[in-house]
Amino acid sequence: MSRSKLREKVFQLVFRVAFNDEEELAQQAEFFFGDEEQEGMTEKEQQQIQEKFDAVVAKLNEIDAQIDEKSTGWNVGRLGKVELAILRLAVYEIVYDESIPGSVAINEAVELAKKYAAQESPAFINGVLAKFVPKEDK
Repeated sequence: MSRSKLREKVFQLVFRVAFNDEEELAQQAEFFFGDEEQEGMTEKEQQQIQEKFDAVVAKLNEIDAQIDEKSTGWNVGRLGKVELAILRLAVYEIVYDESIPGSVAINEAVELAKKYAAQESPAFINGVLAKFVPKEDK
């Protein structure tokens, strides 16, 4: 499975955060991996997805505070659930995952927005995430 596809699977799990209490997230992950759509996923791929999901959830309060700070005029409560999940994953990758260049995280987030979010969302997501990446990393 490609890195983009793995990231998309993590996004799908992160999306569930908006609809479930923290105590329910482990069960949501079980449901996700048990879904017929996930058949054929290797154990290693499941582990990679679960680890990144857990890492995002562990930093959720910090990530949300950073999104609130950078998304002028918007806060996490006003954002659409899809856009919020994309931003949460991308901010985690930009701020906390040193193995992913900021420009790659932004590009992947914009691609997810094109696929899953409203028509104007890719530009919004690109604009917010650009504020997280130093100019030399773009």
